[in-house]
Amino acid sequence: MGHYLSFLALAVVLALIPGPDMLLTTRSTVVRGRRSGLWTLVGVTVAGGVQGVLAASGLGAVIAASRPVFEGIRWAGVAYLLYLGTRALVTAGRDRQGVGVGETLGVERPWPGLRQGFLCNITNPKVLAFNLSVLPQFVSRDAGVGELLTFALTATGVGMLVLLGVVAAAGAARRVLASRRARRRLEGVAGLTFVGFATALAAEH
Repeated sequence: MGHYLSFLALAVVLALIPGPDMLLTTRSTVVRGRRSGLWTLVGVTVAGGVQGVLAASGLGAVIAASRPVFEGIRWAGVAYLLYLGTRALVTAGRDRQGVGVGETLGVERPWPGLRQGFLCNITNPKVLAFNLSVLPQFVSRDAGVGELLTFALTATGVGMLVLLGVVAAAGAARRVLASRRARRRLEGVAGLTFVGFATALAAEH
């Protein structure tokens, strides 16, 4: 239990550190509404659960041991973050008359947020690396799949709770950021940050 509580504390600290999942959830909520933010959160959580299951079952270790596969995941993550950043920057730079704010004022459909959240997390090799390198330091030496899965899904659950708080805060901020100018600035900042995340991921070894 002591090891589990220590792991829980670490999971909370890491979940509070801003990253691509948090930025994407914030942007989805402010730009398209709270419902879209919640669907983005669902996508992130499902992907995190999948990565946890992979790590607990041993398949994640196989993927990490296969450098071409792991590098493929990493570069897929870089490409997707660049896509998100470019899309946000293009939206920010469109017509001041409102031609480019269709996404901002559009219908809050579930699929875009769910898809973006899932892809953002599943292509992030840091999540898998965390489950494979950090998690084993807290479990017993003879830990089975059940124990590993419990720890891995705990991290996913903590991340989900933090993102719920993000959606609530971003939903409240959405009222303040109601103007097109404010939304464009948000898109610009989000776009540059996504590109920054992609650059950092590409530079890692």
